Amino acid sequence: MLWVQNGQLPAWAPRLLPRSRIQHAQLRVGSQARSTGCAGYTRHTASFIGASAALLSASRRLSTLSRADDRDERMGSTVTPGVITSPDAPVVGVYKTIRSGERPSVDFVQVSSLGTTGPEIGSQVWIRARVAAVRVKGKSTFVVLRQNSLHTVQACKFKEKEDGGESATAIARFFKALPLESIVDMSGVLVEANVSGCTQKNVELQIRQVYAVTLAAPQLPFLMADAQRSEEEIAASKDSKRPLVRVLPDLRLDNRWLDLRVPAHNAILRIQAVMCQLFRESLAKRGFIEIHSPKLISGESEGGAEVFRVDYFGSNASLAQSPQLYKQMAMSADIPGVFEVGPVFRAENSNTARHLCEFTGLDLEMPIAWHYKEVIQVVHETLADIFQCVEEKHAEELSIIRQMYPSEAPKLPAGTESPCVLNWDEAMELLTSNGTQREDVMADLSTEEEKLLGRLVRERYGVDLFFLDKYPSSVRPFYTMPSEEQPEFSNSYDVIFHGQEIGSGAQRCHDADLLEERCAELGVPTGPLASYIESFRHGVPPHGGVGLGLERIVQLYLGLDNIRKAVMFTRDPTRLSP
Repeated sequence: MLWVQNGQLPAWAPRLLPRSRIQHAQLRVGSQARSTGCAGYTRHTASFIGASAALLSASRRLSTLSRADDRDERMGSTVTPGVITSPDAPVVGVYKTIRSGERPSVDFVQVSSLGTTGPEIGSQVWIRARVAAVRVKGKSTFVVLRQNSLHTVQACKFKEKEDGGESATAIARFFKALPLESIVDMSGVLVEANVSGCTQKNVELQIRQVYAVTLAAPQLPFLMADAQRSEEEIAASKDSKRPLVRVLPDLRLDNRWLDLRVPAHNAILRIQAVMCQLFRESLAKRGFIEIHSPKLISGESEGGAEVFRVDYFGSNASLAQSPQLYKQMAMSADIPGVFEVGPVFRAENSNTARHLCEFTGLDLEMPIAWHYKEVIQVVHETLADIFQCVEEKHAEELSIIRQMYPSEAPKLPAGTESPCVLNWDEAMELLTSNGTQREDVMADLSTEEEKLLGRLVRERYGVDLFFLDKYPSSVRPFYTMPSEEQPEFSNSYDVIFHGQEIGSGAQRCHDADLLEERCAELGVPTGPLASYIESFRHGVPPHGGVGLGLERIVQLYLGLDNIRKAVMFTRDPTRLSP
């Protein structure tokens, strides 16, 4: 029996809207999303959210109201955890609120271990999991249990001669009354089966006892069956008799904890965590030291006006745009290379699919012997190590994500090979040869030019990751070292991945007088930077580094259409909650 395909609910699970109503809904959302330019992730859809939620669950809400009085009775009596292992324990029930009291002698088994490394066939096991889907027909009950978002197992109950079907009736009534997404403790016998749709394909549970641990609300903001469909599935159903529901982006973000139960979205956060861990491991193996720099600063770490200003006991302060100043001062402290994984704040009023006001920075700084391309080599090898390990060791998560968001492993040279480095003049020639005419060749690249350059580099060099070197000095921060041969250019670069910038790096000005000259040239006040500049007067080695954006790396690596899908809780110009 086909139930769940890699965590996806079956075709019979959705609650669908009449075609005319869903088409009307999608037309309204589509027109608003186009006007914002950020793939629908704006607050402009808020007026539609309440109506959408009501439509999605109207039939279920009505039936819930009519049966509210007998819900507890059908789910059994209230039980304490201490009785569930006794011989006369009820077959079904609802726990009293667990408040760290009784501790029954029950060892829970992980769903992922069933049929693999876990208990033997015929064993009686206990599991705690969410109820993802239910089907009851007479006294026969089929349930899909989901644990930790990614793993599912089928459980079933049929009429038994021994009790005349009494237990089967109780379990059927229990699951008819139980809201989806509730958490249950279930005891059952592990048996061999052929369940092609669950992650645990070769086993199922024959239910013996089941108790509600916590109950989900009868009416959820959206249905998981709707939330975990790909855009391709939704688009393909548009002209069918039963078009599928599209869960609105703002409704997802307003209920992000629920949206993160979607297997693909849960797996995205796991990949994000893995990338952080691999970044740390790769640099630690090279002798780098992890630091934790202040996020409340007196000046501006990047210059310019894109800072969040705060009152600091009557003085002016701002939230750090990066750990830049402190990474460099660490070089004066004779730390042999530093890195940091921490929050970065940008007061940039950009409502796009690639910008956030708070994101996670992956930063490193290191002494150099003679040339800042030593840093480029380290950055390249670090990213190559991360990407290779993600593909080799996290295939399960990638498979789940790529069912909902198709993508491929990136093309890049191996970590031991030289990185692909394109200098500014070469990039301009490449764009010009493709018909792009730039009025100011020293201006920063637009998003469209970045994407085009990424495509052209992939066609010519066969890589998705490259370094755009020798940026014009006029578009770089005050701490960037100008090129000795051509001061109008700088010893700096952008890291381009899949046609978009994921970070910037450079050799830094380690000469205090030159640094003050750069500040004067760019109109950056030096008063708040006094300690930073003073640290270079005490002797500091030549050094360079890079700052990368974790969420943008995850977004581009996984082919996500919006960066908000790569962050746990979004902070953008319109969203400060949840």
